[in-house]
Amino acid sequence: MNVTASKFGRVAVLYGGDSAEREVSLNSGKAIFNALQKNAIDAVLIDAVDDLVEKIKQAKPDRIFIALHGAGGEDGRVQALLEFLNLPFTGSGVQSSALAMDKWFSKQIFTVSGIPTPAYRLLTDETDMSEVVSDLGEALMIKPAHEGSSIGMSKTAKADELIPAYKKAAQYDSCVFAEQVVVGQEFTVAIIDGQALPVIKLETDHLFYDYEAKYISNDTRYICPCGLSVEKEKELQDLAVKTFSALGCEGWGRVDFMCDENFNFYALEVNTVPGMTDHSLVPMAAKQTGMEFDDLVVKILSQTL
Repeated sequence: MNVTASKFGRVAVLYGGDSAEREVSLNSGKAIFNALQKNAIDAVLIDAVDDLVEKIKQAKPDRIFIALHGAGGEDGRVQALLEFLNLPFTGSGVQSSALAMDKWFSKQIFTVSGIPTPAYRLLTDETDMSEVVSDLGEALMIKPAHEGSSIGMSKTAKADELIPAYKKAAQYDSCVFAEQVVVGQEFTVAIIDGQALPVIKLETDHLFYDYEAKYISNDTRYICPCGLSVEKEKELQDLAVKTFSALGCEGWGRVDFMCDENFNFYALEVNTVPGMTDHSLVPMAAKQTGMEFDDLVVKILSQTL
C-alpha cells in the first residue's frame, strides 16, 4: 500500500457487541484485526458488548475500524459516539447508517428516489392480513425492519403462513413489514470509494438466502463473474451506486438486489458494515479485481485519513 502503516497510528477494531449478529461480528473483527497486523499497523480489538466508552479511552486509538453488525453498531449509535469523541471511523455517518439499518425507511427513500424495490406493506397486530395478501399476493418476505443477516425473516407461500411469520419477526423488532417476492435471481454489489465492484450472483438450496446459507452452509454458491451481459452488469452497478448514494452512504458497503425473469432489478437493502468473514461477499468481489483481503482492509481504513 502507498500509505505507510505509521500514518494510521493506533487502530481500534470495534467488534462483537450485543446484537443478534454478535457471532458474525466476532469473526469479522478477528479477520480485520489479523489483516491490520499483517500490514504492520498498530491495532487493538475492542468488544463493544459493554463499557465501550471506557474501553476506547483506555485503548487511546487514533481511528476506528467498525466491524459491528446489526443494532448498536450499524445503526448510527456507535457512529454518533465516535463523532462525539472526535475519532475518525470507517464507513457511513450517523444519519445514513441509521437509514440503511431501517429497511422500512430505506424502502420509502428508494421509492421517492425512483429506485425500483419490491412492493411492501407495514404489518402490525391490527393489520388485516387478507388485505395484505390481496395487495401483494401470498408469496411474501416478512422482515423485521432493523435486523441484518436475515435474522427473523421468513418466506411465505400461502396466506395461513403470514401470521406465524409476522409473529416470528415481531420477536426481534416492533417494526415489521411484508415485501412482495420477486421470482428470479439474487445479486449483490459491493461498493468502495463510490465505485461498484464486480457483481456477485447468489444461489442457495435453502428457501431463501437466510442466516444459515450466509454463514454456516457450505453449499451456497457465489458466482462471479455473475453471468449477466456486460451491459446488464453495468446497469446493475450504476443502480447500486445510486441506491447507496440515495441513503447518503459513504466509504464502503454492499447493496442487495433481486432480478426478475425480464432482467428488471429491484433493490432490497443497503448494508453499511457488511460481513468480513470467509463467507463474506465484499472480499470475494474485491478479489475479482485482484485485491487480496489484507489490502482491502487497509483500503477501507485509508478512508479515515
